[in-house]
Amino acid sequence: MMQVSREFFSMPQSERLKSYSDDPSKTTRLSTSFNVKTEKVSNWRDFLRLHCYPLEDYLHEWPSSPTSFREDVAEYSRRIRKVALRLLEAISESLGLERDYIDRALGKHGQHMALNYYPPCPQPELTYGLPGHADPNVITILLQDDVPGLQVLNNGKWLAVNPIPHTFIINIGDQIQVLSNDRYKSVLHRAVVNSYKERISIPTFYCPSPEAIIAPAPKLIDEEHPCQYKSFTYTEYYQKFWNRGLAKETCLDLFRATPYI
Repeated sequence: MMQVSREFFSMPQSERLKSYSDDPSKTTRLSTSFNVKTEKVSNWRDFLRLHCYPLEDYLHEWPSSPTSFREDVAEYSRRIRKVALRLLEAISESLGLERDYIDRALGKHGQHMALNYYPPCPQPELTYGLPGHADPNVITILLQDDVPGLQVLNNGKWLAVNPIPHTFIINIGDQIQVLSNDRYKSVLHRAVVNSYKERISIPTFYCPSPEAIIAPAPKLIDEEHPCQYKSFTYTEYYQKFWNRGLAKETCLDLFRATPYI
């Protein structure tokens, strides 16, 4: 997966640009930064966004170069989905819920990934690869190369998450925070850039289907743990996230059952 991603970003610009679009509704697109239509300051990132589930609905849209791209990325997508489903079962059980609770809560499910390319930046102190944010989806499974760049916020301080070979990093997203009624917290993270070496990271975003209704699990609501969120569709949530952009760290406060103080 990492090899074919390097090959894609090493192709001539004219070949890569066949996938370019600044229309966020496109399910396969190459773009830059985060949302170039709303940003005042751009981020130092190019990315290829791919929707991956159901695979047969999207595979024909993907780049046909490099020659092994579709085959390799499809195989990776299938296998990473199995990892995601195992993790969701474990999270359900850890909350005292039925093993398939989160699986059922996500409707028909959704999965997409980004191939992030962070080129060397001549003045890395002036920008980010991506600024601090929480992921709006359920969980994110991150594959990264050997170049540091990921940081997470812990007790008010940004800590580097240095790459460990042959591992994935799992980020809890906003929807798990809602479903767990705040037992789990979505993680604030960011990507920083450097002046000496390119970096590639490949997050897989596992999501509810757009029409899925998300709300805290009733079993996790009681007198000691009042309901923290009103119910909403994932489409409603993602639209708020996209329109707000990464200037704000999370959209959870917009869906609180009571004003968050």
